[in-house]
Amino acid sequence: MTEKPRFVYVTYIAASPEKVWDALTKPDISEKYWFGYRVAADGKPGDLMTATSPAGSLSHRDPIIVSEPPRWLVYGWKPLEKDKPDERPSRVTFELAPFKGQTRLTVIHDEFDEGSKIFTMISNGWPAVLSSLKTFLETGRPVDPSWMDAAQSCAAEAGA
Repeated sequence: MTEKPRFVYVTYIAASPEKVWDALTKPDISEKYWFGYRVAADGKPGDLMTATSPAGSLSHRDPIIVSEPPRWLVYGWKPLEKDKPDERPSRVTFELAPFKGQTRLTVIHDEFDEGSKIFTMISNGWPAVLSSLKTFLETGRPVDPSWMDAAQSCAAEAGA
């Protein structure tokens, strides 16, 4: 039996769980570190997580499954952009735990089908977004996204 793909990322952020939660759920904060994307996920189960691209188009409109501020957030994940593969929705889980004056953030993105192309895309995307989140909350400045263009060019040349 083949296992379905599962992405797990753990980082420690020198900020309170409340600040990390706000950064994950409030569009005015997310656009500062998520490369211009405005993510709104500050609702209750049954409400929607939305993400708007820097160009203003809706890129996500997914159900919030669990919302227990500031420790646990779970929502669906199905990109709406036409250039993304049309796959069934996957699931993103954020677990926030206080740890010695900082926050241990665990992100689990799962429920992909075998051979998912979206899984390959998020495996490159989440580390960039979460590194930028950490840098932004700790320094007030996000990661410079210019390196992403070079990385995407290299990936295209490599056939990714």
